[in-house]
Amino acid sequence: MAFQKIKSFAKINLALNVLGKLSNMHKIESLVAFIDLNDLIYIKKINLDKHQIKFYGKFSYGIKKKNTISNLLKILDDRQILKDQKFEIRIKKNIPPKAGLGGGSMNAATILKYFIDKQIIKITRKQLLAITNFIGSDVILGINTSNTILSSNNVIKRYKNYKKLFTLVVKPNFGCSTKDIYSGVKKFTKSKFNQPQKKMFDTNFLQKLNNDLENIAFKKYPKLKLIKIFIANQCKPIFVRMTGSGSAIVAYYLSKKACEKARKIFTKKFKNYWCISSKTI
Repeated sequence: MAFQKIKSFAKINLALNVLGKLSNMHKIESLVAFIDLNDLIYIKKINLDKHQIKFYGKFSYGIKKKNTISNLLKILDDRQILKDQKFEIRIKKNIPPKAGLGGGSMNAATILKYFIDKQIIKITRKQLLAITNFIGSDVILGINTSNTILSSNNVIKRYKNYKKLFTLVVKPNFGCSTKDIYSGVKKFTKSKFNQPQKKMFDTNFLQKLNNDLENIAFKKYPKLKLIKIFIANQCKPIFVRMTGSGSAIVAYYLSKKACEKARKIFTKKFKNYWCISSKTI
């Protein structure tokens, strides 16, 4: 059987508010989009007793044997959802880790969606939510790569036919631990997205928002603040904001030309930092 190739797209938080603390995690709301930066996943059914998982590519280093994909397959096996079917999965990692781009979570979401779409598995919506939540709270977001509003009550609203934005995605030569950044949250924000509307993805609205985790990350890693200030002053974005818990900083543009010009300005100043021009999908 030949490998099937699927793309696992990077997730970005256009805005993120931390609303409170739950028993073992924080309550958040977020405006989410996906960009055409992607990991490549190759998958095929095999006649072996165990699944085969292999990571390769620029950002494959440091991935543990127990990861989002192995966790997903274990859940599906334990619940007899895969019905003893085994798969070989190879993942070319193009999305940097510990960047706030959801690489691992989106890998799991993409494979799960593939299984559903190809009717390899059949699960209910309730089962889908339970499985994704067990792997990671953001995995459910990757089941559909439309612009998404995650509301304070954990309701997800998807939107299509929105204006595409060009993005300059920058990551310094260090990553941020999600756990460490969230542990620094001392203040909470009032909910702003509990009445979702498509206009929330308009640039005029987005410019007024923020990411509550930014200041925490900036205090811990002052270089991140310097990157944001440089981009804001020298690269002329519509707005610039950290995604997730970092360490990636994303600048937003209305045209490919402006985005590409910004990339050249940034790479001239920060030669050793990872940087890519992309766009929302």
